[in-house]
Formats: sequence, structure tokens, C-alpha cells
Amino acid sequence: MGIFRRIAAFFTGAEIIDDDLYEEIEENLVMADVGVATSEKIIDSLKRKVKEKKIYKPAECRQLLIDSIKEQMDVPSDAYDYENGPSVVLMIGVNGVGKTSSVGKLASMLKAEGKSVLICAADTFRAAAIEQLGEWAKRAGVDMIAQSEGSDPAAVVFDALNAARARKTDVLLVDTAGRLQNKKNLMDELNKIDRVISREYPEAKRETLVVLDGTTGQNALVQAKEFNEVAPVTGIIITKLEGTAKGGIAIAVQSELSVPVKYIGLGEKIDSLKKFDPESYVNSLFE
Repeated sequence: MGIFRRIAAFFTGAEIIDDDLYEEIEENLVMADVGVATSEKIIDSLKRKVKEKKIYKPAECRQLLIDSIKEQMDVPSDAYDYENGPSVVLMIGVNGVGKTSSVGKLASMLKAEGKSVLICAADTFRAAAIEQLGEWAKRAGVDMIAQSEGSDPAAVVFDALNAARARKTDVLLVDTAGRLQNKKNLMDELNKIDRVISREYPEAKRETLVVLDGTTGQNALVQAKEFNEVAPVTGIIITKLEGTAKGGIAIAVQSELSVPVKYIGLGEKIDSLKKFDPESYVNSLFE
């Protein structure tokens, strides 16, 4: 049984609404990767709703808890405006989180929606990264701009920008290095790429998506915060959510960063990346 379903069972098993019940729910929210800070917000909201609505039976609290969780999550109406291009999307994240595969899956999704898409292989530190991205580009049926291993990433982006403009491409997806030696190197590299984009393609919409591994729990939140310090993040992709019975990290990241989760990965297939729907996601946690 997933932790959220276990939380739902508390309401049917408890006889009264008291501090012990709230404490038990909060502890389990933390165990579900919701995190301490966000769990406290949810419990405070739940307590307020119980008092306002004069609820006395624990069984009537279940929906109030779900509503309190949903309050921490919101995908704004303009979240996907970049898709209507021309736009440049930077994909950032550490190695191993599914960043490169997410580039391919997002390219496939956008193409299926009728958008023209181009991929840029700006992770030039590993030859394997370029080859892997090339395979995903083929699977998605889109072109890729690449140079050899060790090339200047900003130079690759420069070529890709010119190609995107010449072809009137809707969305240019840029795969960046998963990890450099330290935060300063990463910041310098992303700043250099940012300057090239601003100079060469000032009219393009900008999007920066950080890719997180949903199975790493609170470590994913730490990564998101670190990347947000380096390059202001506009959206989040959480991968591998099909393999966890917790799922609270999507709630924690969005609540603590005030940045929307825009996509979730639910498998390895080319069509396994989905747009994030907070309403159905939270409901599914408790089903």
C-alpha cells in the first residue's frame, strides 16, 4: 500500500480528530517525500479547514486533506505558452535523472502536437551523451544539431540557434551538461549559453526545465534548489514516478520553489512523458 493510501486509512480508523491524528498524518506525509516544511503547511491548512467547517468526524477529513495538498500545487494557465514558439528550452539536471531521454520524449510530444522541433546536443563533455541524444532524436523523428565531444557547448548552441531561425522552428530543445566540476563552472557555462541565446535569438521565448528523479526523494528537492540558484527555473520535469509508492516529491518541489511541475515521466517509452495535472495526480495518490 502506498503511503498516501495509508494516510487515507487513518481517517476511517480514528475515532476523534486530535493532535495525535494530525501528528500521525504529518509524519507520514514526511515519509512520502512531501518534506517537513510543506507537510507543516498542509497540516496547518487542514486544521484551519476543520475548524472553519466545524468538522468532528475523522472520516470527513479525507477530502479536506486532499484539498489542502492541492493548495500547494498550481500549474498557471500560461505554463505551456513556450510551445507556441519560437522558443528555446534549456534542459538542466544532474547525470542519471533521465534528462537526455526527457529531451527526446518532450520532442516527440511537441511533434505530435504539430510543432516543429529541433534538438541541440550541448552536453559535449561525454561522447555517450551525444550518441544517446542522437538515438532519442531518431525515435522522436526530429533533427539534431551536434558537434564532436569536447566542443564548446555555447558554439553548438550558436549553430543550433541559427538553424532554428533559418528553419522557422517552433521549439529548440537544448540538452546541457549534467554535471560540471562545481557550481561556479556550471553557472559560467549556463551564463555563457544564456548570453549567446539572448544575443542571437532575442525574440525567442525562454524556458528552463530542471529534470529530477522522483525516486531520490528529498535529494531531488536539494538539486532543484541548487539549479534554481544557477539558472532561474521556469518549470520542473519529474521522472520515474511510476516506480515509487511515495510520490510526495512533486508536491514538495512545487510548494517550496514556487515553480510548477510541468511534466512527469511514467516509464521509458517515447510517449511516457505527460503534462502534469495536479488535480488528477493528487487524487490518484489516495486511490
